[in-house]
Amino acid sequence: MEIDGVIYILVGSTFGLILRILINYISVRKKVFSNNILIVNVLASLFLGIFVQLNITNKNLILFFLVGFLGCLSTFSSFIYQLFNLIQKRKYLRLLIYYVEVLVLSFFFFCLGYFITLICIK
Repeated sequence: MEIDGVIYILVGSTFGLILRILINYISVRKKVFSNNILIVNVLASLFLGIFVQLNITNKNLILFFLVGFLGCLSTFSSFIYQLFNLIQKRKYLRLLIYYVEVLVLSFFFFCLGYFITLICIK
């Protein structure tokens, strides 16, 4: 990978991190969201749906947005860690509900972003 690609990833990840920190701040300090990891994953899925519908093929935009921004914003490892904590606490029903909730909502918001962008483009 060339240095300009690395720079696009670094800049994109910086913006993803800033948004993630902002969501965490609002969640913790203002108590607007009860589960910031769910919010972040759903928002990242919405953005991914929009990006996929736009069918962007520019390598630099892909590195900036998909790899950098969404890679830093979304929290797959945090999601897995929360599932693991629920297993440790033997909260199996909550684990199942949370797992399905994240998957269903993330898929729904991906589709929502995809189809809203499709409608707005036409």
